[in-house]
Amino acid sequence: MARLDLVGIEKRFGGVEVLRDVNLSIADGEFIVLVGPSGCGKSTLLRMIAGLEDISAGEFQIDGQRMNEVPPRDRDIAMVFQSYALYPHMDVARNMGFSMEIRGAEASARASRVAAAARTLGLDKLTARLPRALSGGQRQRVAMGRAIVREPRAFLFDEPLSNLDAALRVEMRLEIARLHQRLKATMVYVTHDQVEALTLADRIVVLNGGIVQQVGTPLDLYQTPANRFVAQFIGSPTMNILGVSRTDSGVRLANGAEIALPGLSGPVAELGIRPEHLDLADPATAPLTGTADVVEHLGSDTNVYVQVDGVGPLMVRQHGHVPLRAGDRLGLVLQPGQTHAFTADGRTVRA
Repeated sequence: MARLDLVGIEKRFGGVEVLRDVNLSIADGEFIVLVGPSGCGKSTLLRMIAGLEDISAGEFQIDGQRMNEVPPRDRDIAMVFQSYALYPHMDVARNMGFSMEIRGAEASARASRVAAAARTLGLDKLTARLPRALSGGQRQRVAMGRAIVREPRAFLFDEPLSNLDAALRVEMRLEIARLHQRLKATMVYVTHDQVEALTLADRIVVLNGGIVQQVGTPLDLYQTPANRFVAQFIGSPTMNILGVSRTDSGVRLANGAEIALPGLSGPVAELGIRPEHLDLADPATAPLTGTADVVEHLGSDTNVYVQVDGVGPLMVRQHGHVPLRAGDRLGLVLQPGQTHAFTADGRTVRA
């Protein structure tokens, strides 16, 4: 496997800057996930690692060796695309081994690697089938098997599950996690789905507007976001953001309720609280009161959209079934130590 280093990477299309000063070291065997909104540059960065896009500035290294001018075929990196891109006239076995075939590998060597990859992916009984006889999940396994057969130094995944239905996405997500555990391979994975990012990644790279916002473990990003963008992008449902004014001991909400934030220093313009960190309480004694606007009963959880008096809309997530209906009055309490303070320009203020 391989260590990947991106040093001061930039990408420009004419006068349009797509990526700016990307610095990232990916350890041998690490699973890195690139996330961000559409157009943030995550797929472009992946294609630059693969050699499918030129690097405008900076340096990309594999195991300390500069790769900027090395063509894709010589980087020894395998890429799994969003589309399966299988040859419709070839069976599963030949699709998986075709890269070895065109390089002149012996038939016995091809057959051995294809059989091993097929066993790894649960395709060993399907190797004689054509792609049209496979389900979407099976086709994606074949695309992954084609990459495994090459025995590359690193694997790149460009939103490989986005064409699958919800059930297959969960199944294939588990397959990719198991694959990483078995191969101990260096993997870089692009997705816009934060559930995939949080469940698969050793570390997550959050991009916005071509700039890296934060790099860290899923728990780091969830618990200590670097700014408001990361705080709202990571976590589902998204974090609630409230406008506040500074007080000597903490902050004051628009309805006059004060929240103590010991040790907080510097200006604060907004307060963030995740939906699962708001508790329901008796409206007669709670610091926040409001009216349930929409109630979503999901079985395992209940999501309540609340119009809070003097504050505005807040979303509350409660575990299990909560017997609430639209129009019910309720109180809210913020769990202590679970708030996030931000400046007017979105930077996190630490206590």
